[in-house]
Amino acid sequence: MNAPVTKRDKLTQLFALAWLLIIGLLALAGPYGLLSWGEQVSLLDDREQQIASLQAERAVLVNHVELLDPDNVDPDFSSELVRDNLNVAHRDEYVIDLDTQP
Repeated sequence: MNAPVTKRDKLTQLFALAWLLIIGLLALAGPYGLLSWGEQVSLLDDREQQIASLQAERAVLVNHVELLDPDNVDPDFSSELVRDNLNVAHRDEYVIDLDTQP
């Protein structure tokens, strides 16, 4: 014989159903749900591109540090830095500025 369903049992079942619906909606449309999957993938691709560009920039900086080693300074690079930072040129040189403006 079946026991009668009380008001408390109905309320418990309603609460459990509401909780399951909330979890289901969050799984579908939450910040890490199925609908935001494409956005997360594109964001990951953007971050990977940023990491790649920063690693390339870091490699250039590491190369510059190696060229400026106090025990063995590269003369070409040091000359380039002096000319660039101090605007130093020989008297017989012509300087042509190639800054292009749109």
